[in-house]
Amino acid sequence: MIIAFTMWKYFLLIFVLIQSNVAILENEGDTLVLLDNLAIRETHSIFFKSLQERGFKLTFKLADDASLLLSRYEEYLFKNVIVFAPSVEEFGGELSVEKLAEFVDDGGNVLVAGSEKSGDALREFASECGFEMDELGAAVMDHLHYDIDDTGDHTTILTAARNLLDAPTIMGDSRRDEKRPLLYRGTGLLADKENSLVLQLLTAETTAYSYHPEQPIEDYPHAVGRNTLLITALQARNNARVVFSGSLYFFSDEAFTKTVEYAKTGVSYKLAGNEETAIAISKWVFGESGRLRVAEVKHHREGEMQPPDQAYTITNPVVYSIKIEELIHDKWFPFKANDVQLEFVRIDPFVRITLKQVEGERYEARFKIPDVYGVYQFKVNYDRIGYTHLYNITQVSVRPLEHTQYERFIPSAFPYYTSAFSMMVGVFIFSFVFLHFKEETVSSGGFIKKSEDKKLQ
Repeated sequence: MIIAFTMWKYFLLIFVLIQSNVAILENEGDTLVLLDNLAIRETHSIFFKSLQERGFKLTFKLADDASLLLSRYEEYLFKNVIVFAPSVEEFGGELSVEKLAEFVDDGGNVLVAGSEKSGDALREFASECGFEMDELGAAVMDHLHYDIDDTGDHTTILTAARNLLDAPTIMGDSRRDEKRPLLYRGTGLLADKENSLVLQLLTAETTAYSYHPEQPIEDYPHAVGRNTLLITALQARNNARVVFSGSLYFFSDEAFTKTVEYAKTGVSYKLAGNEETAIAISKWVFGESGRLRVAEVKHHREGEMQPPDQAYTITNPVVYSIKIEELIHDKWFPFKANDVQLEFVRIDPFVRITLKQVEGERYEARFKIPDVYGVYQFKVNYDRIGYTHLYNITQVSVRPLEHTQYERFIPSAFPYYTSAFSMMVGVFIFSFVFLHFKEETVSSGGFIKKSEDKKLQ
């Protein structure tokens, strides 16, 4: 009986391992791609191929697949998620909008492309990220800047590269030819302008608007002109990145290879700028560009090489240095900038100084510790558009001077020294005068008394 029970446990363990291995094989890769249908894999093959050539392992699944699994045993199976499923109403398996938002909260990156027929799932996720999609069926139209092949409602619009966000870290060289058009067919997006985490990557021309193509305009459109966002991004405080495009067509092979011509002006371009822009955006959202890290931090007194054993002393001259590196083509190189600042903080910053780059690889600052003791922090808080938020804190203690470290005569106390010595001199003079004056008086008195005695005799 005992042998049979032991064998049964072994078989159960082997079965679990086999199932686990099968699941891992099915989900092998660092990027999960959710599709409306498998045909999208062919119509957007150039974009997917560019990811694979850069080393990404793609796992393609239908967005409503009942076997969808984003994590197992509280460990995520994927680093990135691509959602090219505009019409999905509800994700399949264990995946949901809440799970996707939690994935971002835990540091995952997400690229989403919708359309004018986007379902509730994408709309809910967009609102979780600080975006808002236009009404169902609403498309971006532009009756002045549209492709010549669009003879209908002018929903295949053209927007110039100058409307891209001026951030080379995100856009690369996409803005090099500012007049080069980008093809777009989809819905409009809105974002809260007060949200500092949201980036407006691509906006429409001033003549564009988002509305229902088949309906007469009776109400003022939600998105008009430059307020019509085409592609938006979010970089969360934990450095997770989300890019939301209102157009799945923007990433298609047709948009990458199409010869475009402005219908009104007749100006034509051999290729639209979609491919270059889409690849640059994908590099940023998946962390291939704009990533910073702190490689080394040092601090010590001037003339020394190591930090003090216990604490700094007030008014000590101190040297602080930090090495910051940037990821470029899968390799870390020294980051170069002239706006990195250091703060020496107790409750509020006592010192704020711009770090200078020395020796081409590290930043350095030299200053004198304030004449106030306590617990301080060397703080570098670098937050720039397109880069990961760099936040580094080093805590140190600052003590007052020891009894033997004070100067024998403090210059600021000279007035008190002068008053003390002047008082001593004054007392000496007063005592001398007083005692001398009393002796003469007694002598004079004695002389008068003797004279009177002689007269009486």
